Amino acid sequence: MNKPYFPQRPGQPAPLRAEVERVVRFEEVDPLGIVWHGRYPGYFEDARVALGEKYGIGYLDFYERKVLAPIRKMHVDYHRPLRFGQPFTIEGLLHWSEAARLNYEFVLRNQAGEVTTTGYTVQMLMDEKHNVLLAPPDFYLEFLERWRDGRLR
Repeated sequence: MNKPYFPQRPGQPAPLRAEVERVVRFEEVDPLGIVWHGRYPGYFEDARVALGEKYGIGYLDFYERKVLAPIRKMHVDYHRPLRFGQPFTIEGLLHWSEAARLNYEFVLRNQAGEVTTTGYTVQMLMDEKHNVLLAPPDFYLEFLERWRDGRLR
């Protein structure tokens, strides 16, 4: 990746990170034994769930507070193929934003540590009536405060 998906601005806290280890399953590959391109959103989802569990901002945490977080944008860059039976990791990074949105970046690496795939998603925050929120809800503002104060690692 040459250009960062979400450039970090001076004074912003570092992205929050979580990593998931996986092995490519038979159902995930095409007849050539290579992961089908449509499987990558599911891999991104694995990292998003890990980040949510680690930091208490999972889908149900939002839903219980009557906030929806649908994916507004997704981008994938394929660098190297992943093959059946191959171990790999999915690193998820949540980038800082004071807007009512979640900016996630993903980096998949094979067992040799080579980057195979990168990508990102942007999720908008909405109320239960599907109105886009113009500012983060209170519970997310508290989360941002803990992140900015260095209380999240």
